[in-house]
Amino acid sequence: MALLSIRNLHAKIGDREILKGINLDINKGEVHSIMGPNGNGKSTLAGIIAGNPKYTVTEGEVIYNGKNILDMPVDQRANEGIFLGFQYPVEIPGVTITNFMRTAVNEQRKYRGLDPLSGSEFLKLMEEKKKVVEMTTNLANRSVNEGFSGGEKKKNEIFQMAMLNPTLAILDETDSGLDIDALRIVANGVNQLRSPENATVVITHYQRLLDYIVPDFVHVLYEGRIVKTGPKELALELEEKGYEWIKKELEAAK
Repeated sequence: MALLSIRNLHAKIGDREILKGINLDINKGEVHSIMGPNGNGKSTLAGIIAGNPKYTVTEGEVIYNGKNILDMPVDQRANEGIFLGFQYPVEIPGVTITNFMRTAVNEQRKYRGLDPLSGSEFLKLMEEKKKVVEMTTNLANRSVNEGFSGGEKKKNEIFQMAMLNPTLAILDETDSGLDIDALRIVANGVNQLRSPENATVVITHYQRLLDYIVPDFVHVLYEGRIVKTGPKELALELEEKGYEWIKKELEAAK
């Protein structure tokens, strides 16, 4: 059974239909990349899986770990092991990363019937996971994303992912705005967290991220549908030919 199975997913925002029949299967141990032009449904798909209420699903199903999640609230999906890394992480003034993460980790443990971590246990876990993204103590003691650079925000996202240990991680344009050093650190963190028991979906415009996070499958999402799937080499082909190549192929197939 696939970890995530999406069947004939249609969705809209307001009166505008964005997804027009998405079909996708993701198994544990796999990394999938979703590529495509702006405005064609990549972030919408991520938001629907995570439970963003601004999207309306009009048809289809999303089965995660054998459960239909479309009626699950956002917090339950997160506690079930779904993580969304945002393209533009929000600031939370007055709440330190340390306090934010302790609350999140212990809420997840409570949902799963586990005792909360003690202060010393939490700090030990935090020190271990900070190494994944080369996070300094100074950064961990600051308010969540407040005054952070683009690279610091993305490192914090992957740090959160490391702390929560999701079964399904969706990274929405994590490479957006990163210089080469920050990109390397973020990608290295993602790779360290990869295991046979989890799966990762990487949403990106550019092939450069996939030099660091090598996908098992690349999907092209165009005009609300996945129109092409292939191995990692498909990303190189897209880089070379551009998305106009996809458009011409689709027109020729009509």
